[in-house]
Amino acid sequence: MSATNAAPKAELSPVISLRGLVKEYAGQRAVDGVDLDIAQGEFLSLLGPSGCGKTTLLRLIGGFEEPEAGEIEIGGVSVIGVPPHRRTVNTVFQAYALFPHMSVAENVAYGLRQRKTPKAEIASRVKESLRLVGMEEYADRAPRKLSGGQQQRVAIARAIVNRPDVLLLDEPLSALDRQLREKMQVELKLLQREVGITFVFVTHDQGEALVMSDRIVVMKEGQIEQIGSPQEIYESPNSAFVAAFVGTQNFADATLGDDGTASSEATTFTANAERLASYSVGDRLRLALRAEAIRVSASEPDQPTNKIAGKLAGASFLGGEIQYVVIGVDGKEIYARSPLQEAAQVQAGDSVWCSWAPESVMVFAGEDGQ
Repeated sequence: MSATNAAPKAELSPVISLRGLVKEYAGQRAVDGVDLDIAQGEFLSLLGPSGCGKTTLLRLIGGFEEPEAGEIEIGGVSVIGVPPHRRTVNTVFQAYALFPHMSVAENVAYGLRQRKTPKAEIASRVKESLRLVGMEEYADRAPRKLSGGQQQRVAIARAIVNRPDVLLLDEPLSALDRQLREKMQVELKLLQREVGITFVFVTHDQGEALVMSDRIVVMKEGQIEQIGSPQEIYESPNSAFVAAFVGTQNFADATLGDDGTASSEATTFTANAERLASYSVGDRLRLALRAEAIRVSASEPDQPTNKIAGKLAGASFLGGEIQYVVIGVDGKEIYARSPLQEAAQVQAGDSVWCSWAPESVMVFAGEDGQ
């Protein structure tokens, strides 16, 4: 089953609408004029570096912070001034905050008991929530006897048992080891599809966002830099910042020539004409290449552009891939990655060539930094 289905169109049925949202701390804007619609049943990730405003935005939606300006609507109703417990939203934080003196089932039932839900309904809903997260057999166990991944499942069961319109998740997988984190990414996505609740997920991990999301919101300095599907964000970043944040490792500054090529101090680039169409001769450009787009070879490629000579500094085995680090003729590092079966027969210290196709060259305005 694919974990990255087509993104819902938020404009058709937004469950959350944010307009002109501003949040300040000590006069500095942590969230700066954000407009965003989030669709019913969507898995949306807020992605960005530390301090970009993603967690603050999540806390504003949840009611844990109030904005200086702007509007927040959930289900078409303004929630400005409405406390967290009165919003149709639940939150799973990095710290799972399970009650140590309660069993797993009692932890999951806590919110229902606070709402004075009938006992028979509590029992059935707790059982169903634990089934959804694969924790039925642990209902009577104490949290301290659970692994980190199991505690995380219980926290999610507790959050969905109230059937909220929206589930907010603040980097809930960050404390797990890599193997368990990757397993939970798939499980969370499948759970979200089954229950149909809107998930708003905060992460700084681009791989996590690409795997799980219907849409990704990339944030920078309190503002939205780009919104798109995982494929759009990865293949068509709208700035060098987004390209770098989703894993692009190779950048070069170049000048556009009158022959449709762009020249850097080390080589000449040819890119797809449509990517250069909005620029003029003499413009400074910021060019980008993903590591997997670069081919490393021992002999010079038979192509006039999009190649550079260098020395192999090292190669790393990544399971099904080999990652190369090449020092180009300009002294800068070039990162390349190839499937194991296509790996070049070269060793550290060898003279090598790096080459790439025109369609793999991403083009940004020269003043757009990483």
